[in-house]
Amino acid sequence: MSDYIDSDGYRANVGIILVNDDGHVFLAGRAGRRGWQFPQGGIRHGESPEEAMFRELTEEIGLDASHVEVVGSTRQWLRYELPQRYVRQSQPLCIGQKQRWFILRLTDPGARVRFDSTDEPEFDRWRWVDYWYPVREVIYFKRNVYASALKELGPLAFPEGLPPIPSWWPSSL
Repeated sequence: MSDYIDSDGYRANVGIILVNDDGHVFLAGRAGRRGWQFPQGGIRHGESPEEAMFRELTEEIGLDASHVEVVGSTRQWLRYELPQRYVRQSQPLCIGQKQRWFILRLTDPGARVRFDSTDEPEFDRWRWVDYWYPVREVIYFKRNVYASALKELGPLAFPEGLPPIPSWWPSSL
């Protein structure tokens, strides 16, 4: 089953921010490569964003609905364009991603992260990090989307107030 690419060339996708009881977020390392990111993946034809999110959660990190609570999702699609060297030239043309982001709370601290749910794992390592840290670690062309998702969804996970924005925070975000 293929992912959905809209008429503007954006691949429909979900992103997952997983928060633990300490207020840290889950960050995973790309398998066999440098780079860190949140779990994310394409929405298939006929699949809702929430269905895609739970499928990706299981495929990418081995967790399922029994391990998490859905705290919220972004109101709108967040978009980023791919640098030209990453644009897929085959048809349909894919120039970037439009993402619906979800913030989840880990409710089962004993849940075991696993990368063996697929034949080609997306990740091979992971860690819990400070809330804003992923903006610094993710590949440059995703930074604005990460910042937007964290800003919008953070108040849902931290009703008493977001963790302070760090001193390294780029003024362009």
